[in-house]
Amino acid sequence: MLSKSSDEAESLDRTISELELEMRSHEGDSEEYATCLNRLERLYKLKEKHSKKRISPETWLVVGANLAGIIIIVAYEHGHALTSRAITQVGKLH
Repeated sequence: MLSKSSDEAESLDRTISELELEMRSHEGDSEEYATCLNRLERLYKLKEKHSKKRISPETWLVVGANLAGIIIIVAYEHGHALTSRAITQVGKLH
């Protein structure tokens, strides 16, 4: 199933292509060419506005899992720091 935004993007791309084809039939210094160029500029601005991508849910899941892992490691180290320091000191006593 296509989303509304992808349908709009396809329609916008199709309109831009049609306008570019129409521009080829006009002289570069004609009024019609200038009018088409103005419309083309507006279409590209509209396309740029619609092309801003959002962060996908999968990316948010990866970021959340990484943060959870970091929090778990920091919490473990906070609770067991004395033990890890004591073990290193035992090795130095011999």
